[in-house]
Amino acid sequence: MKPVNLESTDFLGKDEITSLSLYIASQIYRIRFIARDLSFCHNALLQILTSTGESMARLGVNVDHVATLRQARGGHEPDPIMAASLVQLAGADGLVVHLREDRRHIQDRDLTILRETVHIQLNLEMAADDSVAKIALNIKPDLATLVPERRQELTTEGGLDIVEHRDRIQSMVNLLHEGGIPVSLFVDPDVQQIRAAHQVNADFVELHTGRYANTRRQQEADTEYDALMQAAKLAGKIGLRVSAGHGLNFLNAHRLTQIPEIEEYNIGHSIIARAVFVGLERAVQEMKALLT
Repeated sequence: MKPVNLESTDFLGKDEITSLSLYIASQIYRIRFIARDLSFCHNALLQILTSTGESMARLGVNVDHVATLRQARGGHEPDPIMAASLVQLAGADGLVVHLREDRRHIQDRDLTILRETVHIQLNLEMAADDSVAKIALNIKPDLATLVPERRQELTTEGGLDIVEHRDRIQSMVNLLHEGGIPVSLFVDPDVQQIRAAHQVNADFVELHTGRYANTRRQQEADTEYDALMQAAKLAGKIGLRVSAGHGLNFLNAHRLTQIPEIEEYNIGHSIIARAVFVGLERAVQEMKALLT
C-alpha cells in the first residue's frame, strides 16, 4: 500500500479539501464561541432552570441572503456554509434554506455540504416540483417546507393555495413521506387552508406572517395578529404542529410568543441585516432572547 504524505494535500480532491477546511474553521469558531460567550450560556441555563416549565419556542435561521450576497458577485464569499456554522454555534435550533428553481441564492452544492455539516434541524424550503423533490429525497432534510414559487418575485409572496392545488400538493406530501421526510406547508392564516393542510396529511403548517409584519397601524396589526392566533389554535386542535415566518424582525416577533401553539419561528432577513452591524452570532442570540 502506497504511504500517504501527510505534508501534502495532493491526495485529496477539491471537495475533500473544502470540506476539511470548513470543518477546521467550524471547530475554531466553536472554541471562540465557548470562550467568548460562556457567561451568556450560563445565564441562559439559569433561565431555563428557573422557568415556569413552559416549553421554549425554537428559532430556525434562514441563510439564503448570505448566498444572495455571494451570488451578486459570482464568487465564493460570503459563504453560507460558514454562516450556518456560526448560526449553529450561536444557539439556533434549526437552519432554513430555500433551493429555488432558478438557483438565485442557495446552490445544490451548498445543500449537500450543509447536510453533512449541520447538526441542528435542516429545513429545506422547496416548490412542489419533481426535480427539487428528487434532490430532497437524496439529501434527506429533517423537514421539507412546501412554498409557492414564482420567478419574478423577490421573495416568497403569500402562502400555498392548498384548496386550489390539493391533488398536486397531496402527491408531493405522499412522495416526501414515503422518503421518510416530514412535511410542512407554508400557508396564509386562513381556516380553509389550515383544514386543507390537515386533509393532505401535512405534519406542520408554517403560518405566513407577512401581512402581520407589513402592517403600519396598530389596528391592522391587531387584526392580523388575531388571524394568526385563530389559525394556530385551529391547527393545534386538529393535530397539526405550528411554526411561523416571513417578515418577522426584532420589533414584531416577540408579540407572537403569546400564541402558545407556535413552537418555531423561521427568520432570515432581519437577522442577517442586523448581523452586518453586530455580527451573526450576536444577532442570532438576540433573536433567541426575544422569543423566550
